[in-house]
Amino acid sequence: MSQTVSLPAEHASEIRRFWPAIVACFATAVLGWGFGFTGTSVYLAELQRLRHWPGATIASAIAAYYVLGALFLLRVDAVMRRLGPASMLSTSAGLLTLGSTLFSRSTHVWELYGAAVLMAAGWAGCTSAAISSTLALYFNHQRGLAITLALNGASTAGFTVAPLLVELSEHIGVGNAVPLVAAGMLAIVVPLNTFALPAPRGALVATSSTSAAAANNLLRTWRFWSVALPFALALAAQVGLIVHLVSFLLPRLGASSAATALALTSVAAVSGRLILAGIIDRLRQRSAAAASFVSQAVGVASMLVWPHRPEALYAGCVLFGLSVGNVITFPALIIQREFPAVAFGVVIGLSTSVSQFTFALAPALLGVIRDATGGYPAVLVACIAFQLAAAIAVLARR
Repeated sequence: MSQTVSLPAEHASEIRRFWPAIVACFATAVLGWGFGFTGTSVYLAELQRLRHWPGATIASAIAAYYVLGALFLLRVDAVMRRLGPASMLSTSAGLLTLGSTLFSRSTHVWELYGAAVLMAAGWAGCTSAAISSTLALYFNHQRGLAITLALNGASTAGFTVAPLLVELSEHIGVGNAVPLVAAGMLAIVVPLNTFALPAPRGALVATSSTSAAAANNLLRTWRFWSVALPFALALAAQVGLIVHLVSFLLPRLGASSAATALALTSVAAVSGRLILAGIIDRLRQRSAAAASFVSQAVGVASMLVWPHRPEALYAGCVLFGLSVGNVITFPALIIQREFPAVAFGVVIGLSTSVSQFTFALAPALLGVIRDATGGYPAVLVACIAFQLAAAIAVLARR
């Protein structure tokens, strides 16, 4: 099991030397989650409105995107060793924005699935596994803090990229809004990655066979599944709800207020992660994760019980959002603490892949539930059930 050594001088040295890497990964996370995660909610709502396609049809394409992304995740560690972190993150950002542009401009259903392939390849290289593995090349003693700060970009995307896409889509259409925002973000992300992520040669050229063998042994234990299973369930509820959130809020709040609610969700996510960053080393991480899952369930319950009261919807979004970022961050922190350091890259990649395989079906499943019941109450009940099950599973550690 890896141990964290308390050496303040070394800690400060790591931050002073490699803070540009945190900035670059933060920017990549904004782009990755903006177009590959919260942006999917905008694509679904706008394509339903413009093309009059069933929600389940679009959500199924989004599910296919996540499934393919889970497969690509298994190769992130190998691709990083081959290309280096800067090239991998920049190439992935380009693929994701190209795929998102094609997805948003689709005029036939089959085009959604073609775009999903490009999106999946890009998402795998921009998501938490890629960012955590990148920062692991530069940080040792302060890896948890570095990952937490960088992944704030995921939450920042929710109150920057997603609301901007909603507003621009109202004026110029989603098919024009996506490439416009994407071009601006790529102009920032690619230079940042190029100059802020020099290849740490020793870490990149080292063979991964030893770490892969160690990880494979650990994957056959409950220790691994006690991380992968609860976060798969929690992310299934989280991803599914976020994909459908704009469609749920629009008829109840209107476009402008729905964008505000979406922004509040992401502001809360940033706040929750910043609070966590300062105290996580003093908490029992599994207990903190369980508390996060339960708090999200309470937030969703607020939207279920008072669906036509704006203040309840805003409050539910904030309470749900407080743990959105932490649910993404906790796996890397738990794996760092409970698994050998040599296996970190492989284990985080496989854990993220397992989670993504599971939550990939959530948007389509919730879309089917919504179409079958004619509304969102049953969808919200399903999300609550997933979150409570995750809270139980994360504490069921031998």
